[in-house]
Amino acid sequence: MSQTRTPSRLERRTFLKGAGAAVAALTVGFEWSGATRSALAAAPNAAAPFAPNAFVRIGSDNSITIIAKHIEMGQGSYTGLATILADELDADWTQVRVESAPADAERYANLVFGKIQGTGGSSSIANSWPQLRDAGAKARAMLVAAASSEWHVSESELTVDKSVIYHAASKRQASFGSLVKKAAALPVPDKVQLKDPKNFKLIGTAPPRVDVLAKCDGTAQFTIDVEMPGMLVALLKRAPLFGATVKSFDGAAAMEIPGVVKVVQVPRGVAVIAKSFWSAKQGRDALTVQWDDSKAEKRGSAQMMEEYRRLADQPALPARKQGDARKAIDEAARKISASFEFPYLAHAPMEPLDAVVKLDAKSCEIWAGDQFQTIDQMNAAQTAGLTPAQVSIHTLYAGGSFGRRANTVSDYIVEAVSIAKAYGADGTPIKLQWTREDDIRGGLYRPMYFHKLEAGLNSQNELVGWRHVIVGQSIMAGTIFAAGMKDGIDSTSVEGAASIAYAIPNIAVDLATAKSVVPVLWWRVVGSSHTTFAVESFIDEVAHAAGADPFAFRRKLLEHEPRMQRVLELAAEKAGWSAAPMPKGKGRGIAVCEAFNSFVAQVAEVSVDDAGRIKVDRVVCAVDCGTAVNPDIIKAQMEGGIGFGLGAALFGAITLKDGRVEQSNFNDYRVLRMNEAPKVEVYIVPSSEKPTGVGEPGVAPIGPAVANAVFAATGKRVRLFPFSKSDSARS
Repeated sequence: MSQTRTPSRLERRTFLKGAGAAVAALTVGFEWSGATRSALAAAPNAAAPFAPNAFVRIGSDNSITIIAKHIEMGQGSYTGLATILADELDADWTQVRVESAPADAERYANLVFGKIQGTGGSSSIANSWPQLRDAGAKARAMLVAAASSEWHVSESELTVDKSVIYHAASKRQASFGSLVKKAAALPVPDKVQLKDPKNFKLIGTAPPRVDVLAKCDGTAQFTIDVEMPGMLVALLKRAPLFGATVKSFDGAAAMEIPGVVKVVQVPRGVAVIAKSFWSAKQGRDALTVQWDDSKAEKRGSAQMMEEYRRLADQPALPARKQGDARKAIDEAARKISASFEFPYLAHAPMEPLDAVVKLDAKSCEIWAGDQFQTIDQMNAAQTAGLTPAQVSIHTLYAGGSFGRRANTVSDYIVEAVSIAKAYGADGTPIKLQWTREDDIRGGLYRPMYFHKLEAGLNSQNELVGWRHVIVGQSIMAGTIFAAGMKDGIDSTSVEGAASIAYAIPNIAVDLATAKSVVPVLWWRVVGSSHTTFAVESFIDEVAHAAGADPFAFRRKLLEHEPRMQRVLELAAEKAGWSAAPMPKGKGRGIAVCEAFNSFVAQVAEVSVDDAGRIKVDRVVCAVDCGTAVNPDIIKAQMEGGIGFGLGAALFGAITLKDGRVEQSNFNDYRVLRMNEAPKVEVYIVPSSEKPTGVGEPGVAPIGPAVANAVFAATGKRVRLFPFSKSDSARS
């Protein structure tokens, strides 16, 4: 039977046909329908909208402001987005600045998500690539047309470089700023010719990040930095058990704390509002709250995992069925099986969740590192009793997220609005601040999962059957994304497994969805954060059972997947896979995956001491993400993803005891430390394909690459997360 492959999430989504607009001085947008709109002639720097979406604003002072519809949370999106538009514009990079777009899905929708403004799924560059190239090219065309008209020369005689238009024959030149008024009076061209990639000047290079200076001199505004006249700070006491609610509370002791001005009950708990963080913290500590835990989760992690194991042996829903995997395995000459356990994981961004809200009877204004503007706008409006149009959002820099700020219930936004409402909705700015303990214990975790796999080899040691059962909570069920579930399958639970790329004639991937009130959410690289580990660890076991080299075994099974095969080969080559065996106590492991239409392979080299302690010495990473908009940022994201994924593999676990989260801060929810970081080498596959995501894919292969290296060093398999949990993790 021919090999089939389930499309990735990006391939399954329908791109929104969006539109473009213009504001203030010369603001140029685009329109996918191709309808021509005229820029309105106006006085210099006067607002002159001429289309429904705005991405670039050029001032008479030669300033170029690029409006980013995606949040900058450390991943370099502002720089990448600006690079795309600025290259087509032939802009002077030193004159480029970036500002965040307002919350407005009509103009700033994510073309991957539909009519929703938001950032996620490593989609920022991918969905903006055609949009921003078109916007930049049209702006350039209008400026050239303005110069042509003013000088009475053919446009074909003009050249553009670094925000200056030149006419060589007459030795005339004009800056963009000097042409703004004339260009704004011209019609937006219906179609423009985009650059041939060989003429790119910025794309493929590494211009300085646009946010470096502000982050170095302290002028960058994160929500935690926001100060306003009369602003109050709120901390919320939440239930210690997920699913519990307030039965009663006594705020008298809290009100005695100097600086505390009010104690209010809101749907998610009891808030203390004060003149400072410390007053609010002391007030919250003094609160007495009685909780109704009749509907709360009271099981521990071990009990829940035991249920998952039972579910793995029960009939489940088919996520992929190809051939007859059960029969192929039963009739195989050799059978291999393994199971893997994955705990809940917190996102733990460096800046804990926070938001500032000014609410009155007619409007709600929000300042936050906002990742899901449209959803947050809707939830805030519902909470405040307003319409979405009455809610404005100022998206600030965010100190990390890894998916946490993009949730369908808008938990921290709704909390802030509900507190402002309970306070009196009188326009007083109120900052809701989560502490690190709130963050670690606050839920919306990467779900806990159990994986059970079986495979069969024929007498020629060929892989003929593959069966994979996944058990875990659904992220999508009960949310606005539930409509995207097909036949009860949450694609976020099975991606990376149902889409397994290896050429296996008989494949079955099944999903059993467990129930719990513990709130769950996508976590960096979503389903592939656990499915890639299970797939790549198990394929390694199968290769060894077949007596084959793990790299060669994978390579043969990927002959029909040239891009994935290429990153596998490149990583192995650069890592010296075929070199002499490593000395005792050291091992080398390999893993490869596709996530968000990007292909990543990694080779890890590890040392394991006599006590079983694992030290990752070196990681070689190869990535194919299509056109490399900014190679330096791509490398940084691979390095960051490797560190993030490695910390989770070695140490990460949120565990419950009688329903209570046992961890509280970085002392017991460990992340990778600087002295534990390996040497990382990143190699980018040259490509002319459209750019794809890099913020998440680097996370997926590191866990299995390290686990496979541990096996190479010790002869023992790692099947339990985190690796440091106990020696029983290795078998």
